[in-house]
Amino acid sequence: MGGGVPVRVLRLAHVPILEQLRLEEALLRATSLNWLVVNDGTPGPTVVMGISGKVHEMLDGPLVLERGVPVLRRFSGGGTVVVDGGTVVSTLIMQSQHLPGVDCFPAPIMRWTERLYAPLFSPYGEFRLREHDYVMGHQKFGGNAQAITSRRWLHHTSLLWDFEPSNMALLTNPAKQPEYRQRRAHGDFLVRLRDVMPSREGLLAGIEDAAAAQGLDLVHSCWEEAAEAMAGSYLRQNRVVDVAAALQQHQEQQQQQQQQQQQAPLAAAAGAKTEPG
Repeated sequence: MGGGVPVRVLRLAHVPILEQLRLEEALLRATSLNWLVVNDGTPGPTVVMGISGKVHEMLDGPLVLERGVPVLRRFSGGGTVVVDGGTVVSTLIMQSQHLPGVDCFPAPIMRWTERLYAPLFSPYGEFRLREHDYVMGHQKFGGNAQAITSRRWLHHTSLLWDFEPSNMALLTNPAKQPEYRQRRAHGDFLVRLRDVMPSREGLLAGIEDAAAAQGLDLVHSCWEEAAEAMAGSYLRQNRVVDVAAALQQHQEQQQQQQQQQQQAPLAAAAGAKTEPG
């Protein structure tokens, strides 16, 4: 081991995204170790929403139900993504005291990860962080999300090595979106890393090389060691979403609001009639 910040590396392949998220939540909340978790493809497609994501805003609900695609609400913030075999999910989990130059807030963490990944992606295009996304020029290839506690933070990234347009159709073009997107459809907004980088293995190896170049002292671990954290007691917030129930609830709320709006003028008129005069 060198003299850098100690980080355990867990290399995974084709682990279901719900299992990965459950593990990462445990590593964040139930350990004090630093981790780099890289999952090379996940069975899918699976839709993953941020902790505040709303089904009726982020998803084409009827299409999701028709195709039987599972939907999750993860424990971290951020937007909604579709992950499948073409997605590489890379996650950093850090003890904040080990990176004293990085304040434990979203923007400083984002900027630090931009510096970390720059040597990996910059040779292949105009790489930068735009709002919360990693982009090549004006096209997104990496979506980011974070979970932050008082002393620890997690930053995970879904990297689009490849994607199926039919899977992206499961997502809406949401009202709330990065300004640079400019309402573009997914086909114009996204870029596949396979179209700009030489090899997928180069991407996977490059993630570790970039972390090491940033002063992280990497030691490889295994699922069994990492999974010990899941036996502990900690807050668990990953959920499987019942899409049909969520859509039904939203429809009922809309109907109630419409009824209230229709009744409001009648109530005001009735109140006016009873006023003394």
